[in-house]
Amino acid sequence: MKRLGLDATDIRILTAIQQHGQLSKTRLAEIANISPTPCWARLDRLKAAGFIRGYHADIVLDKVCNFTEVIVTVSLTHHRKADFDRFESFVKTQDEITECISTGGGIDYIVRVVCASFAAFQEVMDAMLSDELGVDRYMTYIASRRVKSIPPNLAKLTGKAAK
Repeated sequence: MKRLGLDATDIRILTAIQQHGQLSKTRLAEIANISPTPCWARLDRLKAAGFIRGYHADIVLDKVCNFTEVIVTVSLTHHRKADFDRFESFVKTQDEITECISTGGGIDYIVRVVCASFAAFQEVMDAMLSDELGVDRYMTYIASRRVKSIPPNLAKLTGKAAK
């Protein structure tokens, strides 16, 4: 896939919608420091090129309900493509698994599980172990509080500082 060249203005647009979600044409143009029409054209180009997956609200979950959040590290017994594919297919079917990162090194995956209770979490783990997914070992870590959770700073990441 050919990468679309991004300049500092594109990064400002992406950063603005990353931080604020959908914005009016005028407000987005103000933040990006360009006039509304070219700003909207750039946003359309960024959407068409697949840079924007969607718009989401950042819900304060503990104000909505009680929940249990657990981080699980998973190591598979075998490391064939079919083993990874089978595990990842299972993960994609579980609503309670909200994040799964494939890693290199001592463990194969880091999984974030959010459930209504610890008993519900255990049901997810039982399914993971009973579905013959080839899990060799796993470690669980109960999340007690979120210290920091932010999207990456696009300007720093791309080396295109906002002007």
